[in-house]
This record gives sequence, C-alpha cells and structure tokens, in this order.
Amino acid sequence: MARRFKPLTSDLMGALPVGCPGCVYWESPERLEPVCGVKRDDVLASGWVDRVRSEWGDCGRAAVEDGEVLGFIKYAPSAFFPQARVMPAGPPDDRAVLIACMHVSADARRRGLGKVLMQVALRDLATRGEKTVQAYGTVHQGSFETSPVVGVEFLLRMGFTVVRPHPQLPLMQLDLRALVSWTENLEAVLESLRIPIGVAQRRPVTGCGEASP
Repeated sequence: MARRFKPLTSDLMGALPVGCPGCVYWESPERLEPVCGVKRDDVLASGWVDRVRSEWGDCGRAAVEDGEVLGFIKYAPSAFFPQARVMPAGPPDDRAVLIACMHVSADARRRGLGKVLMQVALRDLATRGEKTVQAYGTVHQGSFETSPVVGVEFLLRMGFTVVRPHPQLPLMQLDLRALVSWTENLEAVLESLRIPIGVAQRRPVTGCGEASP
C-alpha cells in the first residue's frame, strides 16, 4: 500500500477530497465568493485538466494511496485561471505560474502533507524552468475546509512574500531561482508521514479539504 505522488489527471478528479470533485471556482470567469464548491461542473473540471495538460503540461500533483487521494495541489500559468482576473487584490503576473488551491483529506491533516505537497509542486516547476510562482493567500484563521486559497501563514513559512497587499486575500510570490535545490526523496518523506494507512470512507459533506499543512 505504497503512497505515491501522481500528476493531477482527469481520472483522479472524482477521487479528490470531499467537496473538491466538480469544483470550478478557479475555472469560472465571474467573480465568486471565495468558498469551495460555490460553483460546480464535473465536465468543466475534468476538461480543464485535460486542456491544460495538452497545452502546457502537468497542472498539479496528488498524493495517492491505493487509489485514494490523500491530498492534492493544483497549479498552472495564471491565464488558465479566469477567476484570478477578478480577485480583489488584482490579477497575477501573466508570466507567473499560479498555485490555485491545495487540499488535504480530513484523515490526513496536521501531519505535514501540505508542506510536502507544496515542495513537490515547487520542485516540479523549478525543474521545468519556471522562475516565478504566485498564490493568493487568505488571512482567515482556523479551519480551511471551504477555502479555495491557501493560508497566508503557511505561504510565508514556505518562503512566499506579499507582492500585492489586501486585507483578506493578498497576492503572494516566490522566486524559484532563489531556492536551494532539494535533495531529499519526497516520495520517501510521504511514506514516512504519520498518516493512517487507509483513509476512512469519505462522507457526503459540502466542505473541501484543508489548505494548510
């Protein structure tokens, strides 16, 4: 029952943490309330992944165990995220890759998986020659179950800085060229995390997985 990081593909979309399958918050052009699942479309969600992979390349990573997605992170050039054009802090840099969302299933939270997912994403982007990564952060404290953006404090711990302030949803940035190369085997790190083998059966609730580590 090995755990592995896999590219985010359309066939994994239905196995994402509770509340995430079919969510098209970032894929929607009209300004939406920043809540996971505020708009859903299974066809659009899967089609978006296929389109981005064909036009740009892998657009995310998922931590998978026996077909169960423990957590995932989604990213792509900002042009692929229409919602980013209407975010209150203003649009991101067209040349940057935007980390849209990251969620961890309820039974795998608070065990370091969020940090490892972010490291996997940044390593992937660095090896592909990307120079700048941006992400909107939320200053909201507490549970991130329904947040389509990552927590500001978590992004700061990962080395991001604020480039466009906003009282609730600032735009943050990380220069990949300034990172020290990671030599650790992130697959081995995933295996070593104290996450229970066999995530419990998902329950039909409306929230989305946590965005903090």
